[in-house]
Amino acid sequence: MRTLFNKVLVERAKKDKRIYMILADIGYGEIEPFREAFPERWYNCGVAEQNMTGVACGVAMEGNIAITYSIANFPTLRCLEQIRNDVCYHNVNVKVVIIGGGLAYGALGVSHQATEDIAIMRALPNMVVFCPCDFAEAEAGVHAMLDYDGPFYYRCGYKKEPPVHDGPIKLKLGKSIQVRDGNDATIIFAGTIGNQVTPAAEALALQGINCRVISMHTVKPIDRKAIVAAAKETGAIITVEEHQLNGGLGGAVSEVLCDECVAPGKFLRLGLPDKYISKVGGHEWLLDQYGLSAPKIEKTVRNLLTK
Repeated sequence: MRTLFNKVLVERAKKDKRIYMILADIGYGEIEPFREAFPERWYNCGVAEQNMTGVACGVAMEGNIAITYSIANFPTLRCLEQIRNDVCYHNVNVKVVIIGGGLAYGALGVSHQATEDIAIMRALPNMVVFCPCDFAEAEAGVHAMLDYDGPFYYRCGYKKEPPVHDGPIKLKLGKSIQVRDGNDATIIFAGTIGNQVTPAAEALALQGINCRVISMHTVKPIDRKAIVAAAKETGAIITVEEHQLNGGLGGAVSEVLCDECVAPGKFLRLGLPDKYISKVGGHEWLLDQYGLSAPKIEKTVRNLLTK
């Protein structure tokens, strides 16, 4: 997904001279095409993410589109004060892009695992939070990000994530995409965990349990209408996220249900526990360890609906 992101970014930058990349000594192997094509619009601030964000704010305040880009937590948590006070407070056109949300960098441990980022980013005023699930959403999301005037958080996948969508999509910020229909329950996911949710839903369908599946690619602003409809039209809502349960997608969906005074028959949040991940291993293995693999999601949803 990161390769696709950079490819589409270069294509857009050829048509829009306002697009700049501001980096913190990262991205080698992926960002060279941008650097070679637009050396005057590419800045490496060194291993200094706070400075990177400040420079990006200055570039944006001159009427440009500034993109900060790095691994997982580095362009977010390391420079949170600058994102808050410089970017969001001034409501400038800075795009914060991370590579490898959730447990994608599993073997590198907690320092490289973005598991609190959605909660933190969506708490910032003026910030859009976008989590593409596959290449189709990722490509459309680059265009949506660049067309949007203001702070934007783009939670990019890491490598070759399996597709969730069968064909072309129409992506609009704040408008979710229904992946499949069903009346027994609605499974709402955000991000690349969708490639575990869709096979789980398919397995449930073979057992006579038909779930509506929704990609909530924009966690902020969130699609309130889709959430309310799911609560009214299906027997349960299950949220699935590769993120801590505190403050993430499940929390955002819960807030909507409370605000709208709508209660689904059953409600369950699936995500990471409120503790630092102590296990070290590959991405797929870690998902299974924390109940987020397709077979574990299938089993959990089945148990919820057949109680």
